Amino acid sequence: MLTRAQRAAYDRDGFIVVPEVFSAEDIAELRRVTDEFVSASATVTANDSIYDLEDTHSAEEPRVRRLKAPHAIHAVYMSASRHPKIVELLTDLWGSLRFDTGKLNMKSAGYGAPIEWHRDWAFYPHTNEDLAAVGIMIDDVDMENGPMMVVPGSQKGPIHDHHGPDGRFCGAMDPENCDIDLSRAVPCLGKAGSITIHHVRAVHGSATNFSGRPRRFLLFQYRAADAWPLLGLKEGIEKFNEQLIVGEPSLVPRLVPLPVRMPLPPAEYQGSIYENQRAAGRRYFATANEALRIAAE
Repeated sequence: MLTRAQRAAYDRDGFIVVPEVFSAEDIAELRRVTDEFVSASATVTANDSIYDLEDTHSAEEPRVRRLKAPHAIHAVYMSASRHPKIVELLTDLWGSLRFDTGKLNMKSAGYGAPIEWHRDWAFYPHTNEDLAAVGIMIDDVDMENGPMMVVPGSQKGPIHDHHGPDGRFCGAMDPENCDIDLSRAVPCLGKAGSITIHHVRAVHGSATNFSGRPRRFLLFQYRAADAWPLLGLKEGIEKFNEQLIVGEPSLVPRLVPLPVRMPLPPAEYQGSIYENQRAAGRRYFATANEALRIAAE
């Protein structure tokens, strides 16, 4: 169960880091499987249903920035998504639990792409806010290898626009025109095997990995059983009910008055948040290429 301090921190800040959830053996297996997928990407030339590739990806130097829906492509990832400690902690928060989806974000040493400031809530608003993402640290995470940064307390208050200059959803806030002090963001640091839990409305992002070490971060999204997506059940009620981990099927969503801005019209570039944010027209975090250019000036 959550400790009293963990519960207080989550309610106050919108995120917590929990150390030593996954064993060294668990992490070794996750690394092995991940390395196999990266090696196999050498034969892939464009983003597909499994891979989101870095712009500099090649057969000679396979560079993957995300595995999409990892739980659907390997049993090791599926097992991680149902880890007993994760189930226990989230059920303690909400009393019930439904899985949503997942992704494995990989910031490779020296060039791992940044993710601009955003709220997960902007991508998938629900009937209530009992939703969170759990991040599993496959590598040690420190200040140099692009940790996830979260603005404490940002899960409260108004929602912010995640639309680009053309009026289409782009999955990124405008850092120049928001009333959140992004300099207050706190890094989520920890040893491999630690997890993060961050609230669906918490503002977060991450910088490019400029270190010589990888930062692989396995993220799974969860929700309370009575939280229903406002964009509808894209895979139908049967699949929705299959995703229940703790609780009983019900046709009665819990409705809570919350600020919502729908992610419509849909992003011009589809496939992942990296693609969505291509149309943002603004950047807070420098990319590897930008950093090289600035250093040369």
